[in-house]
Amino acid sequence: MSKKVIIVESPAKAHTIQEILNDEYEVLASKGHVRDLPEDEFGVNLKKDFEPKFEIIKGKEKTIQELKEKTKGKSVFLASDMDREGEAIAWHLSLLLGLKNGKNRIIFSEITPKAIREALKNPREIDMKKVEAQIARRILDRIVGYKISPLLWRALKANLSAGRVQSAALRLLCERELQRYKFEPKKFWRVEGYIGEIKFKLTHIDGKKIEMQDVNEKLAKQIEQAVVTLNVTRVSRRTIRKKSPDPFITSTLQQEAANKLGFSVSKTMQIAQQLYEGVETKEGHKAFITYMRTDSTRISDYARQQAEKYIKENFGEKYIGEVRQLKKTKNVQDAHEAIRPVDVYVTPERAKNLLQSDQYKLYKLIWDRFLASQMADAVYEETTIFLESGQYGFEAKVERPIFDGFELIYGKTASKNVKIPQGTVKVDRWEIVEDETKPPARYTEASMVRALEAKGIGRPSTYATIISTLLERKYVVKRGKELVPTVIGFVVNNYLQERFPSVVDLEFTARMEEELDKIEQGKKNYKEILRDFYNDFSDYLNKAQESWFSIDFKTNKLCECGESLTLRVGKYGLYLTCKKCSKSQSVRLDELAVLDKDTMYFYEENFEKKFCPSCGEQLKQVRGKYGVFQRCEKCGKTYGLFAEGECPKCGSAVERKTSKSNKVYYKCTNQDCDFISWLEPAKEKCPNCQNQLYYKVIGSRKRLFCANCNKTIWKRKS
Repeated sequence: MSKKVIIVESPAKAHTIQEILNDEYEVLASKGHVRDLPEDEFGVNLKKDFEPKFEIIKGKEKTIQELKEKTKGKSVFLASDMDREGEAIAWHLSLLLGLKNGKNRIIFSEITPKAIREALKNPREIDMKKVEAQIARRILDRIVGYKISPLLWRALKANLSAGRVQSAALRLLCERELQRYKFEPKKFWRVEGYIGEIKFKLTHIDGKKIEMQDVNEKLAKQIEQAVVTLNVTRVSRRTIRKKSPDPFITSTLQQEAANKLGFSVSKTMQIAQQLYEGVETKEGHKAFITYMRTDSTRISDYARQQAEKYIKENFGEKYIGEVRQLKKTKNVQDAHEAIRPVDVYVTPERAKNLLQSDQYKLYKLIWDRFLASQMADAVYEETTIFLESGQYGFEAKVERPIFDGFELIYGKTASKNVKIPQGTVKVDRWEIVEDETKPPARYTEASMVRALEAKGIGRPSTYATIISTLLERKYVVKRGKELVPTVIGFVVNNYLQERFPSVVDLEFTARMEEELDKIEQGKKNYKEILRDFYNDFSDYLNKAQESWFSIDFKTNKLCECGESLTLRVGKYGLYLTCKKCSKSQSVRLDELAVLDKDTMYFYEENFEKKFCPSCGEQLKQVRGKYGVFQRCEKCGKTYGLFAEGECPKCGSAVERKTSKSNKVYYKCTNQDCDFISWLEPAKEKCPNCQNQLYYKVIGSRKRLFCANCNKTIWKRKS
């Protein structure tokens, strides 16, 4: 039996390291956190300067006992993750196992023989500054959650929670939804045309720049009729470089996986954890990527040299990129590396035979991004063509590829070489269509992570938890990819803004993250930060405890008597009541709504069809485990959302469905019809061939598309 022991968090990680070290060390797992603040009590002694009461987590007693027995009389190395939580786990283990203070802490950002043996050669003491930063975060979150949550239960009669960072994120979502609700679209006309394959657009009238949003129908039609030919007045050329992307950090990986793979943030982190800790393959237990909780884009010299070698062997020396100068960004933990493959020679093609489907998809995303980050920039020649016809000025831009660089591997389709027009040219066709200004887009998981990162709210390890908590509490629901606040989400946000403004203040939350970073850097004492926070927080808490919280919101829902219903809170929680006839009715907490001042505006569920396509009976809305659906009381069939248009083959209703890979498709409800499509049928007909149109998403916009003409009709869905 080995005289030396390494303790990590997970059995999978332990298994991977054990295979690397063979019998030199015995590798054990703590199976996550081992001590925490108690579940059933506050656990922080405010009178003793925020002294925490840590206890063994329920169910971990047996694990601790086994670790004590297996480490007795042996040299022990603590190899939990390299972030604050990992440092805190190492500290808790050292106390529980009675380890003497000394150099028994090792860290590594990748589970490879080289990294692990290097770490074992350079053990260090536990970094108490990191531990204190984690303790401070835990106490702050306990104070907010333990003190505010009971007030929410009492006020709203529901099992609700208020988290320090989660509440700031909820405010972001509610503010965006209110912006959308109050947004008033402005109609305008888009004036664009084609000379062959070159697209040009209106930019000037009488030498003055004009925004497309200022073009009305009269002006648009006037241009279409008046402009038949154009004079090329000037052509300018410049060389542009498209820089290779940075390798992934936690937030950018979460965003890219959401956008390209459709993964939720929590799913991305779960799979990334597996790839980091190691998975069982036909080549043995193997780790594939470096540590996945990082905000640094730094790459080790070894990884860069390996990537350069691979690029030279497979693409040629000219594809090797310049050595990147690391950007000095505030609060970045530069001891970490970016997320990258542990071995660039484990290509996606090789990994495909070793990994499960989702693991392979995420690994390929990481491998492609890392290799692209080490390749040369792409180079283009950009040509700007200036055109005129009388008082109207137009511009067209054409890109010609000179050198593909990183785009060779990163999936960019090369631009076509087109002939640049000269002299007087004829307009081949116009695309002059009505459009309107758009409200700000709802947050998706990807854009939410981007917003949290930009505003300094939370840290890489917390983004997944923030979003999953909001969804679990029904403060927010997902509609497709969008995160939409609910009735209870707006009510809780309103309560927190009224009673605890500092908790949901975005700047305050960001400053608190900076304070935690200062603790880790040794610039501040964590007790001092806790005192400052609680001095302000206790004032709000005392006022909230002294006064009862009630709501009396007007709504857009109508009673049977025709009067508007009012949203109130009673003995059993939120309900709707009529002030005229005193009738009341229940309200689902996860209904979609928006609170504007003192009025709650409920959204109607988006069900276009009201009658069963099979038997013609009226459909009834039902809420089930996976959300709202429609059920026919007569024949028992159920339906989700329907497409706007009818089936192009038989004219029946078309149902929106979701595949096993979470991709939306459309299928005819007529069992005798075989129509199925990835595109949504529309009501409109093509102006050219009169075939039924479909909706196609181009960028962030939904456009009408003719499959027969293979042409986009530039008219926005209303």
